[in-house]
Amino acid sequence: MGEQPPTFLTAAAHPVRWRLLGELARSDLAVREMTALLDQPQNLVSYHLRKLRTAGLVTARRSSADGRDTYYSLDLARCSDLLSGAGAALHPALRLLLPAPALSPAPALSPAPGVSSAPAVPSVPALAVVATVPVAARVLFLCTGNSARSQMAEALLRHHTAGAVEACSAGSRPTAVHPHAVTAMAARGIDLSAARAKHLDEFSGRHFDHVITLCDRVKEVCPDFGGPARPVHWSIADPAGDPAGLSAFDQVADELSERITFLAYAIVRPASHAVTGTPPYAADTPPYASDTPPYAAAETPSNAATSTSSAIASTEEGLS
Repeated sequence: MGEQPPTFLTAAAHPVRWRLLGELARSDLAVREMTALLDQPQNLVSYHLRKLRTAGLVTARRSSADGRDTYYSLDLARCSDLLSGAGAALHPALRLLLPAPALSPAPALSPAPGVSSAPAVPSVPALAVVATVPVAARVLFLCTGNSARSQMAEALLRHHTAGAVEACSAGSRPTAVHPHAVTAMAARGIDLSAARAKHLDEFSGRHFDHVITLCDRVKEVCPDFGGPARPVHWSIADPAGDPAGLSAFDQVADELSERITFLAYAIVRPASHAVTGTPPYAADTPPYASDTPPYAAAETPSNAATSTSSAIASTEEGLS
């Protein structure tokens, strides 16, 4: 066993960083949003975001709606790998094993003629089909045109959960479904040829358990759909504006597939256990039950809440 603790433990140990990880596990956020959620000064939040970015747990992307904003995302797949390694670093028997799957993707269609198969998506929790599981949740994906990102997200979630989640999508200014989106989905065995773009007004008055905005612009105008929780935001670049063409759509499809697999696991597994009466995790404790980090942290940035030094008082633009 090495003398230094594993990367994930040192990165997550501080209470502020642990809370940041919890918030970013739910939604992509800008610094101003995190300062409000944590009720902490911006210089302190920026300091700890820098630590999380250095550890490779958090990434950043400029907002396409307002270039002054930067959205931060949590890399759940990397967290999974690092957590597994953290246990194994202490003892081989403690290597993290994912729990038994609850659902699995519906059988994929063969790629269309002339369409090559998509590259493998990084390893994430698997799901297995249980026909007795009722509709676990209703999820609405939103972007501006409902031509690519939200259409692919809708199709991927329906595919990954074998219909156990009711997935829909819409846009604030819908246009025709982009042919590259159809091609990217066909490469993954999903037929998007009959999809149509829809205005978000079509879903006015409908109840959704989860509303996920995929476009920084539509996030600013997202209406209230009456769900139990605040909307989630995934800051994903519009592939239609990327000169890389089809490869940009493939990249977005891969990112969506990884995010949606984690989302599906969080939605479907609790619902499937509700049917069987088996709790999804021990003692009815939620996945991260407290604001306490994995171990008490001695490290506290010197005068981090008040210091004006450049190392601590970096803004969100400076972190990009």
